[in-house]
Amino acid sequence: MKVIRVGVVGLGDRGLHWIRLLQQIDGYRITALCDRLAALHERALSQVKDRSRVSTYTSYEEILEDPNVDAIALCVRCKEQGRMAAQALEAGKHVNSEVPAAHTIEDCWRIVLAAERTGLVYHLAEQTRYWGFVEAWRRLVSEGAIGRVLYCEGQYFHFYTPLRAFQDPETGRFYSVEEARTHPEARPTWLYYMPPIHYLPHELSPILKVLNDRVVEVTAMSTRPPSYSYPELIHVPDLQVALMRTEKDAILRMATCFTQRSVPYHHWYQVIGTRGCLEWRKSSRELPRIWLADLQMHDYAEVDWRYERTDAPPEALGTGHGSADYYVHVAFRDAVLGRKPLEFDVYKAVETAAPAILAARSIAEGTKLIRVPDFRPSEERSPGEAPKSLY
Repeated sequence: MKVIRVGVVGLGDRGLHWIRLLQQIDGYRITALCDRLAALHERALSQVKDRSRVSTYTSYEEILEDPNVDAIALCVRCKEQGRMAAQALEAGKHVNSEVPAAHTIEDCWRIVLAAERTGLVYHLAEQTRYWGFVEAWRRLVSEGAIGRVLYCEGQYFHFYTPLRAFQDPETGRFYSVEEARTHPEARPTWLYYMPPIHYLPHELSPILKVLNDRVVEVTAMSTRPPSYSYPELIHVPDLQVALMRTEKDAILRMATCFTQRSVPYHHWYQVIGTRGCLEWRKSSRELPRIWLADLQMHDYAEVDWRYERTDAPPEALGTGHGSADYYVHVAFRDAVLGRKPLEFDVYKAVETAAPAILAARSIAEGTKLIRVPDFRPSEERSPGEAPKSLY
């Protein structure tokens, strides 16, 4: 195989972005598009350079049967996202999926088992792990510059749920909370029901990469639903916070909030070790900071770390999310074509989802401390063998 024939599933804004980007990166050819809303097909086809060679589907099962599709680009946002990824693997298709990987532990296991049993590539298109400052922090931690890591923080505060909580089931148009009041045809989207803490991959993925670690137990708390600012969002709490312990005994605080207005810097991170600490900036007026105990530093030093990488090739620039969108598609392409194995493999992918899923369960069970399963093969579980217990 020299070119991956891709079927793009989910033709909303992210799907359109993927369609444009996949045509800019060598090694891909779009051969099929799928969305249950036929009204979105023409808009997506207009973005394809040679639309005459592209099939369209409203049925997910039908695109999985298409012999001209080698891989599924899964750009959906729904509770069934993990099941759909596993279903594609089971149908013989490689999968490159938007985040999160899944919304249930059962689906996490189904993805892992399908990848193990088929030998096909499952990749989670999580971009933040490719940011320049994340790579710098990974090197500093691996070299022992800040000592043993004790504590990390990550938070994602982004005002968007009130803007996309409702949708026209025929046209696919999104409505804000205010607009939905005068559009009785609008129906709640998955964001209306999804526990905010589920959307942690952009925090867990980079932090776990920096630490080369995984989460082993989690507890969490939440403000009550409905939202204080938008009472119409009756299932949506404003803020959820999880405390996690890793296998290497670091404590993580992870927080999400998607209903309150915040500064443009949506993501914030901090890593504290026994001999130093690293902190991302909170606004455009600041720079990231570092402090090292062994270097006679009386205060933090500012460092011009950025999302953008200094080693980025020209074709990466402007691809989105600090030019990091390029890397998720190159990593998937190289794995499918046998050029380079995935660094962010199926196990690391579900390790960004399972702790968040169980954080929501912890909240539902009164902040109960919950163990996170180990999805990797072990003496107790061979590759492809179902676990004796899901948890």
